[in-house]
Amino acid sequence: MNASVHTVYQARNMADFSAGALGPLVLVNRQHPLQSGFSVALSAPDAGYPQILLEMQAAKMLAACIRAVDGSGRIVPVSGWRSHAEQQSIWDDTLEKEGPEFTHQYVAKPGCSEHESGLAIDLAEAADTIDFIRPAFPYEGVCGAFRRAAARYGFIERYRAEKTALTGIAAEPWHFRYVGVPHALLMEQKGLCLEEYVAALAERPMACTLENGCTATVRRFAADAALPPARGPRQISADNTGGVIVTDWEAAR
Repeated sequence: MNASVHTVYQARNMADFSAGALGPLVLVNRQHPLQSGFSVALSAPDAGYPQILLEMQAAKMLAACIRAVDGSGRIVPVSGWRSHAEQQSIWDDTLEKEGPEFTHQYVAKPGCSEHESGLAIDLAEAADTIDFIRPAFPYEGVCGAFRRAAARYGFIERYRAEKTALTGIAAEPWHFRYVGVPHALLMEQKGLCLEEYVAALAERPMACTLENGCTATVRRFAADAALPPARGPRQISADNTGGVIVTDWEAAR
């Protein structure tokens, strides 16, 4: 996979979140548009679709998940990273063709789309004709197998029908968001969407034991807070709501 780096927005107020990236837990919705000041390294998760890009780790894990469910050639990427200009074009085009009600249900406003972060992918079951806005990705067959495996590879089905009031987007069974492990596992276990997960971490830490026996502890801090020293591997991600989410891993004993 050939990697490329795109500066997505001009610099603004960015703390040291690692490598100038926001991190996999950035919340993007109408209330929390993308902040400026990060670059994203992109690569194609499927060599057959070199124009469809994702953040590099997300691309790697998506490809691994599709291979794990024997989905190569049966599950295809439809839309990954989008520039701000591309999201604006999709918004304008859908608004003209489908009207405001449909557009507000299924298309995020420019600046409020997860696709602009490089962490979101729309998938489809392979077919001769695929709807770009609402691709078919059923709950059975190979697509169902992908859905069941997704959390182990760090992906969540981002827009579920029962969470529409929180996410502001109608059900999109084709739209998957990379948040990483352990976060996808915790969200699936607790039935939380990303909005709920970030809010819950503001109230209390969460922890889980992974398949390899390691324990991951997840805590949220204010962006300007002094963090406790790390005792092992640590990930720091901005959450785009004024905080950072810190994940600490402890090896199995």
